[in-house]
Amino acid sequence: MPNIKSAKKRVKVIATKTAQNKAAKSALKTTIKKANAAIDTNAADKAEAVKVAIKKIDQAAARGLLHKNKAARNKSALVKKLNAAN
Repeated sequence: MPNIKSAKKRVKVIATKTAQNKAAKSALKTTIKKANAAIDTNAADKAEAVKVAIKKIDQAAARGLLHKNKAARNKSALVKKLNAAN
């Protein structure tokens, strides 16, 4: 545990930000899983689910939660899977 006041504050701030990032990543993964499930079950709203997932992926990449190449790879995989299902 740090002794310096500013270092103590950094520990608290980092813990808060880590929790926020973890929650955001978890929500992103859930959205991607829902889109994949919609494609697999051939749901009527599968295109809408993919659209929402792509938007969330873009937002995560803009915030720095995902690397831009990983975001592009995830979006590409979703669209490829959607087109193969049609």
